[in-house]
Amino acid sequence: MLGELVSEIVLVDIQIEKTEGEVMDMNHGVSFVAPVKITAGTYSDAKGSDMVIITAGASQKKGEKRIDLLKRNTAIFKSIVDELMKYCRDDTIILVVTNPVDIMAYITYKLSGFSKNHIIGSGTVLDTSRLKYMISEHTNIDARNVHTYIIGEHGDTEVAAWSVTNIAGVSIDDYCSICKGCEVQNIEKNKLLQMTKDSAYEIIERKGATYYAVALAVRRIVECIIGNENSILTVSSLFNGQYGIDDVFLSVPTLVNAKGADRILEVPFSDKEISDLKKSASTIKGLIRDIGF
Repeated sequence: MLGELVSEIVLVDIQIEKTEGEVMDMNHGVSFVAPVKITAGTYSDAKGSDMVIITAGASQKKGEKRIDLLKRNTAIFKSIVDELMKYCRDDTIILVVTNPVDIMAYITYKLSGFSKNHIIGSGTVLDTSRLKYMISEHTNIDARNVHTYIIGEHGDTEVAAWSVTNIAGVSIDDYCSICKGCEVQNIEKNKLLQMTKDSAYEIIERKGATYYAVALAVRRIVECIIGNENSILTVSSLFNGQYGIDDVFLSVPTLVNAKGADRILEVPFSDKEISDLKKSASTIKGLIRDIGF
């Protein structure tokens, strides 16, 4: 709505009354943005949609193992995707945001039968933005001039691509060697990556959930697709042999346009980063096997 990207938004949720309240609240602000129709609806209202964004899922219970959460979310997704398939065209693009996003995107791909480029996970778009922020704070440079990627899983095995990290085209190591007081040595790199990984946990501990930055990340993905931008984002998409990895959703720099996740780019990361990317893939594959997919 705030991005003024689309002409119609339909919210679908099992909490019907809450959804109606959300819609009323949003509609009261339509005079401040470009014309948009916002309604509370049902799955049938997904008919003809250009995009469907899935954010629904179970919250992890205290003491609950990750595999148990996965099983509950898998059951929820079977219900959601079954309903969507009754109404969605095969050229509808489905963006999955629910965690663990790489696995849920893979499940959606398998359940829907849609083309691989039409199923996208939000991936590490937000993680990448978090790392850019951490580096910008460390170097006192506008985050928009920091260029880097978090690749792999959106989670504990994610990898910082330091080998291609740069500030205004200057490699991070070269930049810091000529800039007194902002050296990003290996110990600092490890610290910045860990801070990036821990960000969501810290926010959840303080306020219960993440809201704003992830919403901005989703908006960025949507505008790349709706606007056919041919932009590069670290969305999660299906690997078919890239970097020696197959049949798993992971995040690496990917061309995003009206076709969805159009093409995975094989960026020349360091050998260590590619090795860690493969370990990330192996972790996700193990969890997928555990839930029977």
